Amino acid sequence: MRLFPVRMSNINKMLDFYSQFNPSPLSIKQFIDFGLNACPTKSYIFLRKELPVRLANIMKEITLLPEGLLRMPSVGLVSAWYVKSFEEVLAFEKTEPTGDNLDKFCKSLIQIRDRHSDVVQTMAQGILELKESRNGQIEPSTELSMQYFLDRLYMSRISIRMLINQHTILFGEIPQSGRHVGCIDPLCDPHMVVQDAYENARFLCDQYYLASPELEVIEHNDLEKGKPIKIVYVPSHLYHMLFELFKNSMRAVMEYHGAEDDIPPIKVTIVKGKEDICVKMSDRGGGIPRSHVDQLFKYMYSTAPQPPKSKSDLPLVPLAGYGYGLPISRLYARYFHGDLVLYSCEGYGSDAVIYLKALSDEANELLPIFNKTSSRFYKATVPTGDWSNQNQKYYSSAKKI
Repeated sequence: MRLFPVRMSNINKMLDFYSQFNPSPLSIKQFIDFGLNACPTKSYIFLRKELPVRLANIMKEITLLPEGLLRMPSVGLVSAWYVKSFEEVLAFEKTEPTGDNLDKFCKSLIQIRDRHSDVVQTMAQGILELKESRNGQIEPSTELSMQYFLDRLYMSRISIRMLINQHTILFGEIPQSGRHVGCIDPLCDPHMVVQDAYENARFLCDQYYLASPELEVIEHNDLEKGKPIKIVYVPSHLYHMLFELFKNSMRAVMEYHGAEDDIPPIKVTIVKGKEDICVKMSDRGGGIPRSHVDQLFKYMYSTAPQPPKSKSDLPLVPLAGYGYGLPISRLYARYFHGDLVLYSCEGYGSDAVIYLKALSDEANELLPIFNKTSSRFYKATVPTGDWSNQNQKYYSSAKKI
């Protein structure tokens, strides 16, 4: 299926051309090294080739989505945004890096970033539209395809925003000052990010429950005893993960202990080892059944009420009611080859552990690649179980990436 048959055939030809190439993943160290020797011309030459490749790879996967989902208005809107952005980047394919073109390119990147700011919410709305059109029932094979696709779509989006932000911050109209290199902090203090995320989540918790758990933070630097832990990372990514985890933990603690006078604190342990930086968040919110843990990372699952729809095409509220917070937080962790895992003791509480790479040259982007393997996944059916008493949801969870 072609993405937009009414478009000029040239767009589909360029999609076919650029989707042949694999994206070029960069490490945090490469982002830092380039930023310290910032050259707008080199960045321009790299991005005018790399952005079309990343866009084309994910746009080809959009065409493989189930027909029913592609017909949803919100999904069509997201597709149109990607086509428009692809066209705008291609306009610079053969232009010389003159001062005027560099300015135009930077402004175009800002427009693309702003255009895609609501991709997550709009795609979520598209899935709700599909559910409503089918009376809330979605086939297991369709659900598997959507889980696979959304992980890849949102990871692609994170990577494209990272490239755009680095370029526009380094070469935008307002010169950057301070120690940051683009949006990367070479001396990021995870303790400060934890505190910031906690305070903002606590504000929401106080508004809703009129109380909130206290915070206890422990640092353990195994490599440099007694010294505060510093990492080379994107603070906004770490904040996104922590804010989501704090919201979930606070909600669990308040609903489990809300009637008690002594509310147990949330404990965060930050550890630096040779290979990993670990940030562990522990709460006593009663935990969840083991059978539900995998469900928490599915885009079709949420323990919170679904958000109300506005009269316009877009929903009124952000991600809280879609259940997208944890799956997208895990993508942020995995983007630079880290991870986010949950452990639960039902009847007591839960631990969430964020793993980050300790060495910036090992923190490489994890990017989706369009090829025959990814194409086959969209045509796959849910396999028959081959273990006794097999619960289908356990098997399905093992199929996700």
